[in-house]
Amino acid sequence: MSDDQRDQTPAGPAPAAPAAPAAGPQPEPIRFFGTTWVDHDGGYALLRVGLAVGSLVTAFAAALLLRFAYEGLEIGNVGSFLSISVVVLFAVASSIAFAKTWDSFRRRPAPSSDEAALKGLKTIGFIGSLIAYFLRCFVEAPGEQLRRAEYERATAEFARRRSSRTGNPAARRPKRKK
Repeated sequence: MSDDQRDQTPAGPAPAAPAAPAAGPQPEPIRFFGTTWVDHDGGYALLRVGLAVGSLVTAFAAALLLRFAYEGLEIGNVGSFLSISVVVLFAVASSIAFAKTWDSFRRRPAPSSDEAALKGLKTIGFIGSLIAYFLRCFVEAPGEQLRRAEYERATAEFARRRSSRTGNPAARRPKRKK
């Protein structure tokens, strides 16, 4: 086979054309839920129940683990000050993590906020975050209210922009001079 014949032979099926992007704004996926929160389809209710049960079981296991750690401190006879300090630290960290997690379901943190500084504290108080997830799953998918408001606002803005257009400006006839 010559080089000319090889160049004319198709190598295989033609690659598929990339799909055109969907018109309008797209909903932002939520962790564990994807975009099922938009229409409450695709096992949305089952996902909410599963996340609620999973977060409660995980919080219970974490509390049990912390109890074992506290008993280890008592066995090590480290003193009452350190034992009480550890309990207070986890209680305060859990309450702050709960409040920050609950607040993050309703609004996005400001770019200049101290969220990065509180990341370590929220990690220590992870039980509070798990309880916030558990409680929020009774109402909606965690963060659904925030994302739904943003999505509806973007959809309304897109519809408003599209309705003001009256066709292709390049196809318009030039206005006649008087």
